[in-house]
Amino acid sequence: MEILIALFFLLSVTFPVLHLYHCLPWFREPNERVRRDPKLKKWMIDHGYEEEKGISILIPCYNETRILKTSIESMKELSYSLFEVIYINDGSTDDTMTYMKELLRLTPCPMSSISKLSHERVEGTYQSELYPNIYVIDKMNGGKADALNAGIEYASNDVIITLDADTILADNALSAVNDVMKDEDVVAAGGMVHVLQTKTNKPLNRLSLRFANMLVRVQVLDFLKAFYISKLSLVRFKALAVISGAFGIFRKQVLVDVGGYRKTIGEDIDITLRIHRYMAKFKNKRIGFIADAVGYTELPETWRDLTKQRLRWQKAYIDCVIHFRSFFGKTLFTKAVSFFYIFETFLVGTLASFVMTGIMLMNMLHDPQNSYLNYVFFYLFWLFVFGLVYDLVAIAIGRHYGFSFEWKESFRLISALTFDIFVYRFVTMYFVMYGSISYFFNRKWNKVKRTGRNYHTDSRHAT
Repeated sequence: MEILIALFFLLSVTFPVLHLYHCLPWFREPNERVRRDPKLKKWMIDHGYEEEKGISILIPCYNETRILKTSIESMKELSYSLFEVIYINDGSTDDTMTYMKELLRLTPCPMSSISKLSHERVEGTYQSELYPNIYVIDKMNGGKADALNAGIEYASNDVIITLDADTILADNALSAVNDVMKDEDVVAAGGMVHVLQTKTNKPLNRLSLRFANMLVRVQVLDFLKAFYISKLSLVRFKALAVISGAFGIFRKQVLVDVGGYRKTIGEDIDITLRIHRYMAKFKNKRIGFIADAVGYTELPETWRDLTKQRLRWQKAYIDCVIHFRSFFGKTLFTKAVSFFYIFETFLVGTLASFVMTGIMLMNMLHDPQNSYLNYVFFYLFWLFVFGLVYDLVAIAIGRHYGFSFEWKESFRLISALTFDIFVYRFVTMYFVMYGSISYFFNRKWNKVKRTGRNYHTDSRHAT
């Protein structure tokens, strides 16, 4: 039994240690960051020395009246010149369509479709009189994947960005996307996503926990670890399996070639794995991660909404293990994405949770006192020698990429670190275990409630 425990412990720390090491700046690839003086870049574009690619931003909406104004304010403030925004109203049952007509002053307009992807019937297409580059597709309800397929059909540009309705972009995001997508070998990429509740008036270098409750603060640490450690490392291994649905970048033709989005509980993982399967036919194609393309997305502020979101994420992982089992089986030791998905995400991230919990419970029944003490010492070692280091490295890497907290936020950070170590990690284990089991009984998409806060005018965030 001791050997089994030691084996699972080694497996559980191997991948995180690997990512901790591989995310460091020493392993940065030559084309990973393209940072130039914004004024020089604008001068080159204005004088014809550099070209801006056309970009289509797709934003599926289902009952989004609470966040629409924030989204539209963000889109109209972007300084990039060649882009269009397409809101897809996916059969909302509230006043989403009416609200968009009021905010955008919509008029009917013809939009051409490529007729390649299936989706529910489109009832009308509209253009804003106030902002001519903003369009709205009004369609029957079919789910987020179906709405994105409709958006792809009507998008007029070769580069497509998909956003959640509660995602807003920093002003430089489209320019950073343009720089990376000039490389034709990059077929898709993920953007850097920060937490909207921490956005300040310096969105490119300063985050604040001041108006975030403890639940949001610990999710901030979660996102820093996910993006600045895991995603950075995985993209360097060519193993990034999730382009976040909050901010994804794709070539339109690739989305069409893979058949668009599948109706599933986790369309962001699914489309990323479809693209990996597509890339297996080509030698130099790759998926990137654009750390300088920054977006902010709203995170749950209540345990109820957080549970909905995280259970859905775990169900999506299980769904893709099953759906892509043939691809994983054939490429387990030839494609990095298959190796990491099966060994790290599934075996270590999911099965190990059940095994370790089972071992602990069995030992507690046979030898309660010693098992309890052994488990406590084991967990404390994991927490302080590793868990804390992981959090601190994520904060440090974030600072390296230009994002930091003020020193006066130190107490809030320390309290969030403590909460993460002693509470939140147990909760995430519950999400993993319960989500994995409930996938087989309930695959319903549980929508997280928006706060309704206008982040462009409200000085106060999550309280």
